[in-house]
Amino acid sequence: MDCSPPSPEGPARAAAAAGLDEAMLEKLVRAFYGLARQDAEIGPIFQRVADWEHHIAQITAFWSSVVFGSGRYRGRPMQAHAPLGLTPAHFARWLTLFERTARDLCPPAGAALLIDRARRIAASLEAGLTPLG
Repeated sequence: MDCSPPSPEGPARAAAAAGLDEAMLEKLVRAFYGLARQDAEIGPIFQRVADWEHHIAQITAFWSSVVFGSGRYRGRPMQAHAPLGLTPAHFARWLTLFERTARDLCPPAGAALLIDRARRIAASLEAGLTPLG
């Protein structure tokens, strides 16, 4: 039984087969944050971002790591989101906007892949950041 970690080529190949590439990820990130910043529910959270070009580059690197296994992202998402006071409603709204953007911009297979990953990420962050009732 081979217990070696999967090759990053596997995720990259699957993402490419789904019609995704780095340019598509950046386009998605820019469109999503353009929409999210204007949203009444989650827009105020993004007022804290001082340098949008840096943020877009960082989030694009995050998605590159998630989708392609590129390893470009070196941040700590849980720690970055901890001081924001996020609630389950914020996560639900983020997902709604992200899914809409992915479906609007990406080929169907690419959108499905991104939406699956986004749901997993949101569930993980929500579980780690939402206080128990």
